Amino acid sequence: MKKIRNKNNRWKVLLCCSAVLLTSLSCNEEQLELQNPNEISEEGFFRSETNYNLAINGMFHSVTAVLCWGRVIHTGPFLRSDAYNIVPFQENTTMSTLQGRPGISRWSLDSYAQFYAAIGRANSIINTIDTDNNTIAKEVRDQIAGQAYFMRGFAYWYLASLWGNVPIVTETPTESEDFFPDQSTQAEVYAQVIKDLSIAADRLPTSWEDSDDQGRPTQGAALALRGKTQLYIQNYTEAIADFQSVVDGQQYNLLPAANYQQNFTDENENNSESVFELQYLGQENFAWGADVPQTGTQGNYFIDYAPPTVSPDQGHFINPHIRDVFEANNDEVRRNATLAYEYPGSTGYGGEPFLEDFAPDIEVANTIEDSRGVQGVPAIFSKKYAAFSEGNRGEIPELGQTIGINWRVIRYADVLLMLAEALNEDNRTGEAIPFINQVRTRAQIAPLPTTLTKEETEQAIIDERILELTGEGHRFLDLVRWGIADEVLGQNSTIAGGRHPKSLSGGFFQSGQDELIWIPVQELQANPKLSQNDGY
Repeated sequence: MKKIRNKNNRWKVLLCCSAVLLTSLSCNEEQLELQNPNEISEEGFFRSETNYNLAINGMFHSVTAVLCWGRVIHTGPFLRSDAYNIVPFQENTTMSTLQGRPGISRWSLDSYAQFYAAIGRANSIINTIDTDNNTIAKEVRDQIAGQAYFMRGFAYWYLASLWGNVPIVTETPTESEDFFPDQSTQAEVYAQVIKDLSIAADRLPTSWEDSDDQGRPTQGAALALRGKTQLYIQNYTEAIADFQSVVDGQQYNLLPAANYQQNFTDENENNSESVFELQYLGQENFAWGADVPQTGTQGNYFIDYAPPTVSPDQGHFINPHIRDVFEANNDEVRRNATLAYEYPGSTGYGGEPFLEDFAPDIEVANTIEDSRGVQGVPAIFSKKYAAFSEGNRGEIPELGQTIGINWRVIRYADVLLMLAEALNEDNRTGEAIPFINQVRTRAQIAPLPTTLTKEETEQAIIDERILELTGEGHRFLDLVRWGIADEVLGQNSTIAGGRHPKSLSGGFFQSGQDELIWIPVQELQANPKLSQNDGY
């Protein structure tokens, strides 16, 4: 999916087909079984390659929209990590400060519903693409089905990782009872993810020939996400096999150090390091929360990574222990692309000198009080996805609707680090270290010694994921799966330079609760088969 500035030609502008994918609840009363003469039936719609591609684009759109990846998943789940000291702002920040509660706080329902919208659209495609009367060529059907299975697996991966215990729906509802699916365990949802991604890997191409299709999921993307799933459930042998297949396929490589920052700007998108990224296009027109083409494919997540005086939500600061890992490793390449603070050559928006451009944010840092009344925090700010390269501050609208930076969901560097982790956990530490060193060599820092123990390598991977992936939405889930979220984010943590990582809000991680987000109250009210996650 090549980034095309012509709004009428980006994956055919991600044309939304939700209207044609809607199905009607069948009733016994004959008088209620009326057909809208102005509506195209699902059976009538799914007859051509063109319409299937429209359906695929609509399926992706629900995930890229503002109420999901376009903004809300960042405002809530991704900012829960210890990297971010969030400035409290009404109900917008209660999830990211670990203070959210069901029925009161924002951002639980929105992304949850958008993921299920994508699943519903994927189901419509999957349930029709291989019918006996389908005359579309097998290669094309494989590409269509592969994308649908990938997106269903992708959506369930995030539902399992963030909400845990959710219903598994793989068929388009036709009977009234279908609208009240049973609740599945997190383990069962991950099993469905593996099943879907296995089919996707079999049917997706290794690459897309048409440049306009660049960015669509590939076999490598399906294998990488399946490997990540296996890693999360500690099936290390299977994870190693999937990650090794991605490496052996030689479809991907790390960008040179001089181009590292291109992984987080709109320059060189869908590059050789990108295993899968979500496609965005900056647009002047904007409708908040609309799942409609040309109104929801701008990267409003800019708001959440921008500094306090740029973000309308008052922003956040990066905690000093994150900076310290960069400095301990003498890592300038990744520091310069990840963090903005006072160091030689540091710049702000539009390339302005940091101390000049960030003067108002530094003042906020010096004068702000935390939840205990202690004044001042270190003036360290996010740089990835904060759109520094898009112009000076005056040229970027408050909501960032003109920003169209693609979000790199899976990068090859992440695959190498996950492969190293799986090998180390499988007691193959000697094989793991070279993959970590590939990532470190690109960053132009000293390689790890090959004599490290398994425990030392575990810590090295934890640190390396800070260096490589801070600001990309992985950290909180890493802490949970490593079993150290309570140590790092619990009530008594002082990891952030003697303070709690959420000191500005006073929020903290509560073991047995905050590993997952609460099931949206609206879902509990609509389906009596659902129960709330523990602790809420």
